[in-house]
Amino acid sequence: MAWLQTRHSVEYRPELADDLVALRKLAYKTRGIVFPRQTFVTRELLNFLPMLRAVGRLSAGIDNTDLEACKERDITVVHASSANVRSNAEYLLGSLLLLYRRGVVSAMMGRRHAGVQMGRELHGSTIGILGLTPTARMLAGMLHGLGVRLIGYDPAVHHTAPIWERLRIAPVSLPELASQADAVSVQMLYATRFKGFVNDKLLAACKPGQLWVGISRSSLFDQGALAAALCDGRIEACILDGAEANFMADTSPLKDLKNLFLTPRLGSHTHEARLRSSWYVAHRLHEAITAPPSGTQDATSGARVVP
Repeated sequence: MAWLQTRHSVEYRPELADDLVALRKLAYKTRGIVFPRQTFVTRELLNFLPMLRAVGRLSAGIDNTDLEACKERDITVVHASSANVRSNAEYLLGSLLLLYRRGVVSAMMGRRHAGVQMGRELHGSTIGILGLTPTARMLAGMLHGLGVRLIGYDPAVHHTAPIWERLRIAPVSLPELASQADAVSVQMLYATRFKGFVNDKLLAACKPGQLWVGISRSSLFDQGALAAALCDGRIEACILDGAEANFMADTSPLKDLKNLFLTPRLGSHTHEARLRSSWYVAHRLHEAITAPPSGTQDATSGARVVP
């Protein structure tokens, strides 16, 4: 913010994130806005912001932004798509280590007299990579350093693509991934066609006692299928980051399961990731709102920051 304030008129108004009516009135002449994750940038909202030239998103996802409406209005959407890659990969690695040695968690929770839990070692085990995203590529390098065998599947990446060999991940079918892996890491990019992708058919092939970790949207999982696998031993334990509010609602079959652990989007919540994201958005926002449109003269710029 200090960097932007030396170049633009900047306001820090976090209260406007929950008061879109006030935002419409106060931001009529604003040329750049950084929105928090919970605020949806819709066509209707953009109709009240005729001077807007840039929308900033500090989170990697932009499914809460109407990209078509922004394109029609020549509004640049700035988001730090790669700022969280390392932090998410480290989260997944840490989650795997915790599930492999859950006695550590018991001790940290103060259960000093709890029975000793037999742990497992990552070295020599087989990890399934579900979704070949940038985070998966970073994670693959970390796991290879620990002596792990990697197998993988991505519906958008053909099994003959060179990327598999380059990352030293053996491409397999979904049933093969489920039946061979000691643990599965899920970081697939979500689209509506993948709703319930992890379903009964996939989990039927699970290797008994399998461990799952994930940072993908929880809509990727069929709740009933996941609950059944957690209850009958196919999946021994599961850690998911950033699940939607209704994932473990009172009516969900997942409610009260002791071997399912949810964290509140901690994968991207590191000081370093936030700093990378903030600097990227600040620089790109500055460029977008200072570049004059074709055939016009640049006007006085203003950026409103609503984190």
